Amino acid sequence: MSEKPFYLKTTRKPVARFLAAMVLMLIATPFLDEYEYGLQIDAALITAVLVLGMLAVSRSRRTFLIGMALMLPAIACRWIYHLQPHYLPAPLQNITALGYMIFVEVQLLRFIFRARKVDSEVLCAGISGYLLLGVLWMSAYMLVSRLNPVDATHLGAFAFNISSAVPHPLSQFESYYFSFITLSTVGYGDITPLSHGARTLAMLEAMTGTLYLAVLISRLVSLHSSHSPPPAEGQD
Repeated sequence: MSEKPFYLKTTRKPVARFLAAMVLMLIATPFLDEYEYGLQIDAALITAVLVLGMLAVSRSRRTFLIGMALMLPAIACRWIYHLQPHYLPAPLQNITALGYMIFVEVQLLRFIFRARKVDSEVLCAGISGYLLLGVLWMSAYMLVSRLNPVDATHLGAFAFNISSAVPHPLSQFESYYFSFITLSTVGYGDITPLSHGARTLAMLEAMTGTLYLAVLISRLVSLHSSHSPPPAEGQD
């Protein structure tokens, strides 16, 4: 007798819950700096996203174990950086988060391309994958910014094209903002990548965002067409 998929034993509609948590995080992030415990709330939201992401893609015991092995260091580094920032180098939290989010992104794409029909979970997986690309590149931009510190002889990895702005490392919200306008190829021009690493990431994200939407739409249309009932005789 075949074994049921592992994710059915954890939660119902896991991808939809992952998407809801990610949307809540993206909406709340710009306003958390104004509150006394904003950093802790932000860390809690990110923790919820990481945990629900693991549940969303854990469709076998092997995937679950790999996800846990990648998720726990990402969560630990995030909380240690918020509570005791001098204990760990700042780039470490971005590196661990990147490794885990790449894993979740790959698993979401596998789920979409292995699906046999279009349902709510497939649609949520497609949207989640797109939003996760923006969050993934956000961590990459913060990593590049932290590896290129601003000093008297170096302007850093990014320039801020506002007359009153002085060179500084990307904040979390600035990295979210820059990532999503690059992913959607809007490009307002108020933040400009300067270093080779930052420019390469921006170029790759713009191409990835365009290709992702094109491939996703073609896949969903193909799935829907293959399961649509044939037209009745005498109808166009």
